[in-house]
Order: sequence, then C-alpha cells, then structure tokens
Amino acid sequence: MFTKAERLISLRNLRPKKKEGFLKIISVFSFLGIMIGVAILIIVMSVMNGFKTDLTKKILGLNPHIVIESNSYEISKNFILNLKKNFKDISLNRSFTGEGIIISKNNTKGVFFRGVDKNDNNISEFFKKYLLKGSLENFNSNNIFIGTELAFNLNLKIGDTINLMSSAFVNTPLGSLPKQENFKVVGIFKTDFLEFDQNIIFLNIKDALSIFNKEIKDQNIEIYLNDPLKANSLKESIQKMNQNYFIYTWSDLNKSLFSALKVERNVMFIILTLIVIVAAFNIISGLTILIKNKTKEIAILKTLGLSNRSIKKTFFLTGLTIGFFATFSGIILGVLFSLNIEKLRILLSSVFNLEIFPSDIYFLDKLPSEINPDSIIIIFIISLLISAIASYLPAMKISKMSAFRALRYE
Repeated sequence: MFTKAERLISLRNLRPKKKEGFLKIISVFSFLGIMIGVAILIIVMSVMNGFKTDLTKKILGLNPHIVIESNSYEISKNFILNLKKNFKDISLNRSFTGEGIIISKNNTKGVFFRGVDKNDNNISEFFKKYLLKGSLENFNSNNIFIGTELAFNLNLKIGDTINLMSSAFVNTPLGSLPKQENFKVVGIFKTDFLEFDQNIIFLNIKDALSIFNKEIKDQNIEIYLNDPLKANSLKESIQKMNQNYFIYTWSDLNKSLFSALKVERNVMFIILTLIVIVAAFNIISGLTILIKNKTKEIAILKTLGLSNRSIKKTFFLTGLTIGFFATFSGIILGVLFSLNIEKLRILLSSVFNLEIFPSDIYFLDKLPSEINPDSIIIIFIISLLISAIASYLPAMKISKMSAFRALRYE
C-alpha cells in the first residue's frame, strides 16, 4: 500500500527539525488529544456497560422473570400443566401484587403489597439471601416482612404492629371505605436496592388476597427461567397458548429505565466522539503547516519524478500514524483505568473526602465497569477513520502545488 520511499519520507516528517518546534508541539497535542479522547470514551462506555449489567443482575435477582396475571380469567390447572410440559427449564410460583398504604403511628407511605407462599423454592431462596432480621418460620398469617429503608423511614422494628390499607373498598354504615387490616412485622430484609427496600412489603398470599377482596382464582403465576434474557421470546410463546391472560416480563416493568440508559449511553458516545474530532483538527493544522514548510522539499521530490499521489500518501501516512498510535495508546490507557476504576474511586473519595458514587442514588454499592471488546473495536475504527479524514484533507492541497513556482520563489 505504501512504498519504502513513502514510509521513509513520512517517518522524517514525524521528526521535525529544531526550527520547527511549534510543529512538534502541535503533533504532541494531536497525539495527546486523541489518546485522552479515546481513553475517556472507553472508560465511560465501560462504566455504563457495567452499570447496565449490574443493574440487570440486581433486578433479575429481586423480581420474577415472567408474570402471568389472570386478567379476570381463572388460570386453569390445564394451562399450568401445559406450561410445565412445553417449557422444561422453568419454575412456577403463585403470587398476588397490589398497591396500598402502610400506616404506622403518625406515618404513612404508599407501597406495593406482594403476597407470596413461603414454601415456594424461589421465595425461600430469596429470603435466605436477603433476610436481615427475623426468620422465615414466622412468615405466617397476619405477619409481614419489610425492607430496611422502609423500616428506617417509618421507625419500625421486629414485633411492631402496623395497619395496611388496600385499594379495595368495603361497605360500612358510613359508606364505602378502603379495607384495612392489622399486621405484625416479623422480618426485615435488605437487598441494597433502594427502590425495592423502601417500596415493597411481603405478606402471606392468603392475606394479600383477603385484603384486596380477591379469590384464589385471581392469583398470578410467576415464572423463573435459567436464562432470564430469553424472557421476551418465551412471553410470546406463552401468550399464544392463551390470549386471555395478561403476560409481562421483567424487562417490560423496567423498559423506561433501560431505554433511558440506552439513550444516555448513545448521547455520551456521540459527545465524547466529538472530543476525538476536535483533537483531530490538530492533525489538520499540523499537516497544513508541515506542507507549507516543506514546499521546497515537495517541489524537489516532484522534479525527481515522485508523483503527486505518492507525495500525498506520505503526508497522509504522517497524520494517520499519529492517529493510529494515539488511538492505540488511548485504548491501553482506557482499559487500565476501567479495570481499576473502583480502586481509583475509593482513593479519590478518601483523599478529597467526597462520595463520588452514592449508592442511594445509583442503586449500586460500588462503581461498576465492564469492558466490551466490540465497543473497543468500534471506538478504534471510528478514531482511526477520523484521523484518516483529518490527514487526507490537507494532503489534497499538494496536487495544487506547482513545482516550478515553488522552486522559483524558494
């Protein structure tokens, strides 16, 4: 692609003379600008990939992968048998979820009531993992489990009695009033997921049906998969078995969150790519000055028989070499930072006494990072393409130079 003579001339251009010190400065800034831009791009993309992955794992660990709601139609035993027959790698639970209000002393808060059966394997595994205080054996009728954040906000502890108000109404001599029942706090769980710990309470499924004036036929079916990422495709297959039921997945419940993350990731990618583009302008200015300074040499090369195309290739190679090594260095720097970003966060937090990644805002207790090889390849190609364009533009001016005029005025 490049001849030996073209490579030698390009290498010489990369080592400007002492009187061309300003040109050397521009080349250094071009290199540093692209390198830092690529490194920041990789670091930000790695953090956002890690945030999405960790958040997904957290959500999958706290929620069923697919939920089938009766939608006023009873979920028949034959339908459940067909589910188990058609889909071998699934486990089923019965549940019921509704919205209501928890009343404690002078405090009230809107929460989700989640009625479950403690004998279901997935539920028992959940509480074995996250139950902080209390025992699963005490999870009986008129007893509830609450999250640590909710317990803190309402000043509740094990043994306290609270009042739950549902969205169902009962007729009284005073008219229709929301149904209320008293429950005892027998367990406190902690998932380290703020939204979950302050907005969910668990109660026995029979109590949940009772407080919402529902019957056994109104229970939902929760499905857990070995591979939760297949939930959407499995949802479509289940929906074909019966169109009367309302079926949704974990991704449907968090669609707005993941859509926002995707948009933010794409916007950040575009913004940070502009850093590389701005840095590439230094290549344009540097090569333009270099070509201007090398007018005499270019004219001599032309008179010696070197074609315009070959001369353009030498200057193009000069800019591309800067872009290539800057991109490569930026990738190494970005990967190293991404691998040690949590250690750096801890160091900066201790030195400057700042909470750089507050867990109550970002849902996670540490700064995540996940290096995606595909993203690195895309960043490498884009950076190299930008460098190539920035190198090509000034090199095109050489074809307009006249060897006769250049030598005459030199």
